[in-house]
Amino acid sequence: MKILVGLPVNDRHKKWLEERAKGQEILYAPTATVTADMIQDVDIIIGNVKAELLPYAPKLKWLQLNSAGADAYCKPGVLRQETQLTNATGAYGLALSEHMLAALMAMQKKLYLYYDQQKRAEWKDAGPVASIDGSTVLILGMGDIGGKFARKVKALGAAHVIGIRRRQAAKPDYVDEIATMDELDTCLARADVVAASLPGTAATYQLMDAKKFACMKQGAYFVNIGRGTAVVTDALCDAVLNGHLAGAAVDVTDPEPLPPDHRMWKIPGIYITPHISGQYHLAATLDNIVHIAADNIAAFLKGDSLKNIVDFATGYKK
Repeated sequence: MKILVGLPVNDRHKKWLEERAKGQEILYAPTATVTADMIQDVDIIIGNVKAELLPYAPKLKWLQLNSAGADAYCKPGVLRQETQLTNATGAYGLALSEHMLAALMAMQKKLYLYYDQQKRAEWKDAGPVASIDGSTVLILGMGDIGGKFARKVKALGAAHVIGIRRRQAAKPDYVDEIATMDELDTCLARADVVAASLPGTAATYQLMDAKKFACMKQGAYFVNIGRGTAVVTDALCDAVLNGHLAGAAVDVTDPEPLPPDHRMWKIPGIYITPHISGQYHLAATLDNIVHIAADNIAAFLKGDSLKNIVDFATGYKK
């Protein structure tokens, strides 16, 4: 059996993979360098190779993504029906939840504003700040990322945390309420902070539009690290520009990359990072991905069920 690993692995990672692969042939090649010829006789791919190449992998039995998002690989014609697809759910929660928390607190404590003043050598009090303690925090998407963010928010004080899920589920102890999408408008009206970690699916496409932002509290904060397509960009720009929202921090945009002439760049109160909250900037993220892949290799070779199998209909982990 031939395994292609497209992750930027080090010797330690290779050891983890090779111990689980039990002597199977492993080819290491960065995903950006993978060609159609290289995958013609591959049985397993670890990493997000370009989706358009996968029809040239007739022997492919299983694709392990290095991302939590799987939308590009769920489209008809990308993978054969018998090919298993798994994602990296569980690998990114630490990095992304810390990024969300940092961005939120930087807005609440006006650190972005003070940094701008520093560059102007301006010693000036910017006025009142906000706190997570005592606030109502609404989390859109209660998977691994949203769940870890909820834990961090609760650890900082007496925040009231509401989690939004696709369907009703048991309430974890680090959340005060669980609601479903049909209750979203009511929950938005209660929230001081709205944090989105939604995947890119038909159900989430442009979910946060002008009506949804209008439902939010005057002076609330918005954070998005999920998918830019979950937000109507102009509606968010308007909500911050007209003062309805106190601020917005986005690591994802629509379109993406954000064009240099887009008005979002210059709107005071909107803070943009270029989709970097995940990736491999935190070393633990890649470690987590390799552990997931290694465990799944062992399971695959034994004929056992794999972790993080993706539902092609929803794009979520089953």
